[in-house]
Amino acid sequence: MNRPNRLWPVQLAADVVLIVLFAALGRDTHAHGVDPAGVLITASPFIAAALAGWAALRLWRRPVALWPHGILLWLITAGGGLAVRALAGGGTAFSFQLVTFGVLGAFLLLPRLFASLVIRRRTRPDSTRLIHRA
Repeated sequence: MNRPNRLWPVQLAADVVLIVLFAALGRDTHAHGVDPAGVLITASPFIAAALAGWAALRLWRRPVALWPHGILLWLITAGGGLAVRALAGGGTAFSFQLVTFGVLGAFLLLPRLFASLVIRRRTRPDSTRLIHRA
């Protein structure tokens, strides 16, 4: 049985914060203002999709895995968020879809890439320790 990874609350919080940042940057770019209520309304379809992705993928087991978990979470978050936004009557222009997939891709995948590199470096055997053992 896979046990929950102790990093999952931090990664989940980081995902939500980065989705909110995505919404805030978008609202600011389009001169809608960065009022907290407006930002949360804009971010809510993407947060809901991300939470659904976390549950469906059981990301608490491997929260910083880039492949396949991180890639799937990105696709679920961006695609699902756009779908919920469209169903709610929000704008989904093609240019917005491209920006959404691009920015959320960077925001959700780059931290996982960095974490996987750090973890790999920490768990890789140090060749100098092997020399000193002999």
